[in-house]
Amino acid sequence: MSFNNLQLIEPVLKALSKEGYNTPTPIQQQSIPAILQQRDLLGCAQTGTGKTAAFTIPILQLMYQQQQQGPQRQRRIQTLILTPTRELAIQIGESIEAYGRFLPLKHKVIFGGVPQYSQVQAIRSGVDIIVATPGRLLDLMQQGIISLSNIQFFVLDEADRMLDMGFVHDVKRIIAKLPAKRQTLFFSATMPNEIMQLANILLTNPVKVEVTPPSSTVDMIQQSLYLVEKQHKQSLLVKLLKDETIETLLVFTQMKHAADKLARSLNAAGIRTEAIHGNKSQNARQSALLNFKTRKTRVLVATDIAARGIDIDELTHVLNYELPNIPETYVHRIGRTGRAGASGVAISFCDYSERSFLSDIQKLIKKTIPVVKGHEFENNSAQPVQVPVVQQSNFNRNFRGNSNRGNGNRNNGNASRGNSSRERRPERTHSQRAY
Repeated sequence: MSFNNLQLIEPVLKALSKEGYNTPTPIQQQSIPAILQQRDLLGCAQTGTGKTAAFTIPILQLMYQQQQQGPQRQRRIQTLILTPTRELAIQIGESIEAYGRFLPLKHKVIFGGVPQYSQVQAIRSGVDIIVATPGRLLDLMQQGIISLSNIQFFVLDEADRMLDMGFVHDVKRIIAKLPAKRQTLFFSATMPNEIMQLANILLTNPVKVEVTPPSSTVDMIQQSLYLVEKQHKQSLLVKLLKDETIETLLVFTQMKHAADKLARSLNAAGIRTEAIHGNKSQNARQSALLNFKTRKTRVLVATDIAARGIDIDELTHVLNYELPNIPETYVHRIGRTGRAGASGVAISFCDYSERSFLSDIQKLIKKTIPVVKGHEFENNSAQPVQVPVVQQSNFNRNFRGNSNRGNGNRNNGNASRGNSSRERRPERTHSQRAY
């Protein structure tokens, strides 16, 4: 199948051709026709499957067609795309720019952590599409600068990450200001119960699209595990980086200070490294990301919040320097590699204190991650729990019927994480509304 088979208009096809796009990915094949029919959509898709194009392309076409049918009038915000981090917001904005280059539609990306002046000026001059993170959007709404009363298309992207980052209450405040009559597109890489409850609030008789089973890991990614005590992790990483086939490596830590400390240590060892996290300015983060993409920097150390939205097709290696205490985060992390059908390598370090995290991860992905034996820093006391490989649950069984937007039963979205109160938390405090 080609994009020519998806009933797309000539300006969109021309833009796709300029981008070198010929064949739609599975999620694009399933989503674009449904969205063009103006159906609500519930999509379960991992990162790297092409979901950004799956919703931006048909929305741009529908907006253009509506614009051509009616008289010219002042621009009003008709589409809101809500996403958890500024990196992902910027990425979506770039996609809109590319796919809509031959359409007379204007968009603006808004996020916190930077002065709002240029964002406000753009909005006041008139835009059709807003791509936003929750905190800055709410700020501008409260100032009376943004109104959602004319929204016709609403996209909630990376819904599970919104919940993990503590944005669920902000999301519900935003939803309450949307018109009841709208088309809603809901995307999430994983589908825990809390996400399904939110989907049921938002969607009316949606088309359900599942590209990969919920919480599954991409088959093309080669996963491996090193059992190593915390004090030896840095030495093991330096040793691994002696392998020149690891041209670029994205390393995940839990905390911001740990990312900075590791970056300093690797630079001292002669390995060009930068760190990105919530305390870095937007310019610093974008500069570090550009250096990593252009391979001026070999290693990028990131926290989970900062890393969401990193989209590098050639990224071959990801390393979990510290395991996440939320198992779904593991799926998101390793999904940074193996994108667009490419192969990838995901390496994880596990110390004794992280055994429970490893157990939760393996139960979620229903796989036992292969352990690398015989390395000089091996710690056999951190042996992982073996889990049976079972068939993934059917996505449709998780879906609990049609939603009702007037439904007052709105769960607060806080996930139950068992004993996680005793475990270290990732950086996801509500105070970080800049994202």
